[in-house]
Amino acid sequence: MHSHETKAMLNNSGPHYKRSKLERKVNTDILWCVLLLILMCLTGAIGHGIWLSRYSEIPFFTIPEPDGKLIPPTLAAFNVFWTMIILLQVLIPISLYVSIEIVKLGQIYLIQNDIDFYHEKTDSTIQCRALNIAEDLGQIQYIFSDKTGTLTENKMVFRRCSIAGQEYCHEENAKRLESYQEMDSEDEDSADHQCGSSMHMSKWQGQDCRAVNEPLNRKSLNLLPASHSALGREDGAGGAPPSGHVAFSSPIETDVIPDTQLLKKFSQISSHSCDQSEASSKLSLETMYITDFFLALAICNTVVVSVPSQPRQKMRLSSLGRMPIKSLEEIRQMFQRLSVRRLSSSPLPSVKESLSESPSSFVSKLSVFRMKMASPALDEAAQRAAELHNMDSPENSQVPQELGMVNVAAGCEHNSATSSVELSPLPKLCYEAESPDEAALVHAARAYKCVLQSRTPDQVTVDFAGLGSLTFQLLHILPFDSVRKRMSVVVRHPVSNEVVVYTKGADSVMMDLLRTASEDTNNSEMEQKKIKERTQKHLDDYARRGLRTLCIAKKAMSDAEYAEWLNHHFLAETSIDNREELLLESAIRLETRLTLLGATGIEDRLQEGVPDTIQALRKAGIKIWMLTGDKRETAVNIAYACKLLEPDDRIFTLKSQSKDACALMMSKILEGIQKNTSKKQPGQKLGNASATVSTQSPGFSAGLVIDGRTLEHVLHDSLQNIFLELTEKCRAVVCCRATPLQKSVLVRLVRSKLKAMTLAIGDGANDVSMIQVADTGVGILGQEGMQAVMASDFAVCQFRHLKKLLLVHGHWCYTRLTNMVLYFFYKNVAYVNILFWYQFFCGFSGTSMTDYWILILFNLLFTSVPPIVYGVLDKDVSAEVLLQLPQLYMMSQKSLAYLPSTFWITLVDAFYQSIVCFFVPYFTYYGSDIDILSFGNPVNTAALFIILFHLLIECKSVTWIHTAVVVGSILFYFVFTLAFGATCKTHNPSSNPYWIMEQHMTDPVFYLVCLLTTCVALLPRYLLRVLQGTLFPSPVLRAKHLDRLTPEEQREAIKRWRDDCVVNCRVELHATSRSSSSVTGAVSEESIASVLPTSKTPL
Repeated sequence: MHSHETKAMLNNSGPHYKRSKLERKVNTDILWCVLLLILMCLTGAIGHGIWLSRYSEIPFFTIPEPDGKLIPPTLAAFNVFWTMIILLQVLIPISLYVSIEIVKLGQIYLIQNDIDFYHEKTDSTIQCRALNIAEDLGQIQYIFSDKTGTLTENKMVFRRCSIAGQEYCHEENAKRLESYQEMDSEDEDSADHQCGSSMHMSKWQGQDCRAVNEPLNRKSLNLLPASHSALGREDGAGGAPPSGHVAFSSPIETDVIPDTQLLKKFSQISSHSCDQSEASSKLSLETMYITDFFLALAICNTVVVSVPSQPRQKMRLSSLGRMPIKSLEEIRQMFQRLSVRRLSSSPLPSVKESLSESPSSFVSKLSVFRMKMASPALDEAAQRAAELHNMDSPENSQVPQELGMVNVAAGCEHNSATSSVELSPLPKLCYEAESPDEAALVHAARAYKCVLQSRTPDQVTVDFAGLGSLTFQLLHILPFDSVRKRMSVVVRHPVSNEVVVYTKGADSVMMDLLRTASEDTNNSEMEQKKIKERTQKHLDDYARRGLRTLCIAKKAMSDAEYAEWLNHHFLAETSIDNREELLLESAIRLETRLTLLGATGIEDRLQEGVPDTIQALRKAGIKIWMLTGDKRETAVNIAYACKLLEPDDRIFTLKSQSKDACALMMSKILEGIQKNTSKKQPGQKLGNASATVSTQSPGFSAGLVIDGRTLEHVLHDSLQNIFLELTEKCRAVVCCRATPLQKSVLVRLVRSKLKAMTLAIGDGANDVSMIQVADTGVGILGQEGMQAVMASDFAVCQFRHLKKLLLVHGHWCYTRLTNMVLYFFYKNVAYVNILFWYQFFCGFSGTSMTDYWILILFNLLFTSVPPIVYGVLDKDVSAEVLLQLPQLYMMSQKSLAYLPSTFWITLVDAFYQSIVCFFVPYFTYYGSDIDILSFGNPVNTAALFIILFHLLIECKSVTWIHTAVVVGSILFYFVFTLAFGATCKTHNPSSNPYWIMEQHMTDPVFYLVCLLTTCVALLPRYLLRVLQGTLFPSPVLRAKHLDRLTPEEQREAIKRWRDDCVVNCRVELHATSRSSSSVTGAVSEESIASVLPTSKTPL
């Protein structure tokens, strides 16, 4: 069960029913069939009325009413109208819906059993959660993709950090990542049980960051796992559960090599802690930053800690935090305690004392605290005396209250400190995190021996180097949300007994929450300003390298300040009206005037095959947008790495603070693009919304980058059209710092304004709304839970699987289903019209020349299975050719197989075949004394042959299954009619089917009629297909011929095909330079075909 305030329930907006584009077209065409049925019935009613009116006397076949009166012709015509409705109702293909569902089940079965979608590492394959939109996979025009976990592996690797304005590049860790390649799942499981650490820390040497200062290239971003690192696993990892069973716990994520320079500072601080010299002020200040930084990494999260032999410690969180308050009586007692100054044996230092406390005395206090933790049997009075003595020690320098945290200096000998930092074995713990970012930061802190040991709803225990175990009282947790873009924890420090707020979040919001330095500020605030400037430079550098950045900050509060905030927060939590707004205001009130500690840079590598997939989807005419919450520099770097943006692209950055400025900037960008394209191609007009044919001139392509704040202005009603016009002219669009709501609004905007088929793909809960809004939603089976998968229509394991899902299965599903739908319309119209033509010879009385059992079973049994097999197994082009020629996807993308003209041509052909099927037997038996059912039997048999052989003509690949089904249908028809004719007798000779088929089987004229009727009826369609395949073959037909070539010939033919595509694309762009721009994105069949090669397939 889930509470209504959990993420799962908040993101669940109820069931979403999606109808495919083909289904909407079929509904429209069925309305045309209904109209056609009404016209035919009206024709029959009017004809029957006219036919009765021509008799001057009472006809002999008219039966009077019981009262002796005759039915007037008008009423008789009305009755015939409904009789014709019943007779011709097969024209409305109700069975088509059932057949479509069966075909979709078969297509889904083939997709789910495709071995190429299997992911061995996760032991999972594709999930088809929606059974009614498989054909939409072949018509996608826009793809909206998340970045983290979708384009990237979502394996966060700690790369760099900046503490107090000093960068630590972790060069040894970077070298490990470059040569690190993960083993198979079996190798990982066996390696998890190996003990011993081979970190080779004695060989570390101090090096600067120049060796790794170049930006991340494609190789470093797209590094693929291949072998295990020679560095091995950390001590204690052998007792942890296998990495395959815990998320975010692969060796590449957990094994972090500490930075040499940072380790030296730890050793210097430890050796200096006993000297207590006066020159330690600056060093201790940096020590406090380092200490608080790693404490924030270990504490500011919701990581669940467990050991292999014990169950994990569960943690319950409210929507915005938790209060360690159980009743109103406890609340009253708490305020009483906070209102009175506590004068206990260990009093809190006053603000003045805290401001004047020297770093050396603070270090000494930590040493006493370490003695308390290490020797619990020590006399309490002696400890208190030592603590009071240290508090009264001489003061060498001033340290701000906000920085008065735990010092990592916790030893008096250099060797012992080094041993405690470098050689002590790590505890056997297992971390289970909500996100890979949290897991990466906790593992990074653990590498520096700041180990998160346990977490309960009331406290957090951290083992900090040689200091011992520190237990923090957990007062509140303010979880991350898309509005604040940060997370905070409120704890009571075990040493200073202060209330401390640790906060981590995006730099775009964190930098505005820091303390500002004015003219009359002290040295500490001026130093904080310098730290902020240096840290911002490091953040920008991290973002340019494609790293995910986070800012770490803290805030120390007095008891009075905390009590005041707690009072407001409790009122917000207990409020009934506007509770969410009040809780948000309370969290914002707490997260102000923060002290910046540092920043982190975490690498999230690209998944395997992402660049190739994006290139193939581009060639298929699909536009790809990347919607991410990361920084602009990070998003752009990843876009270049995955080839969403090319080095030759001109990037336009859309960033403004107001709506008017945003409109002006977009106008200037449009003018710039127009100016560049006019230089390449004079007179070319831009603005075509087509997702298939690029409107940019050869040699020029543009990319658009827009941030979240500007998106708020762009999504205004007055700027939507110009924004879409701008995006239509760009090669790619990258939206950074986008919220989940903005993602869904963008998808809905493109879907509604451009009338384009959209696909959204993501892996996290923040992608749920985008997935549900798109025409097709795809979830990634990643490490961020199952919410995106549960809300999606299809779930894949890797982004690269999208290539085959769209280009192969999407193309197949669309072409198979459209051809089957058209065949169903043809089959029903052709058979119904045979009955309609007979009405001209029976006075429009609604009589059938076929027995009603044969009439009913014709669509139900005799011709029902072949079109289903046709819709499931027909294959126009092989999967290999479709993957090598993504341009073929354009044929299905623009619905060229099911245009309105195709529908009406199919109906015209059905009318022609029905005329041939009826009148050839009619003129053959004209003037004979054949009875009604004897005349209807050859007509019905010829109709069966025509309909089934028509299907064979339309089949692109005839297999033994197709042959068996067609032959089986014919045999079943003859067996049934022979058995029915031999057993069924009626008292009405004119409608007696007895022995009719048996007599016709011995009549050569019957065979001649069936053969002649079938050939004449199918001859036009057969000639059309022959001429189409020889004189003007379509790209699909030319691609089909490639399957008949040898592998060498096929490679050469495909190479020439691609060269022709490039040439024809340029010719098409030049030819359409004077055409008007389209807002709806509609592209004619001729324009699509002209982009594909027009020459014959090189054989």
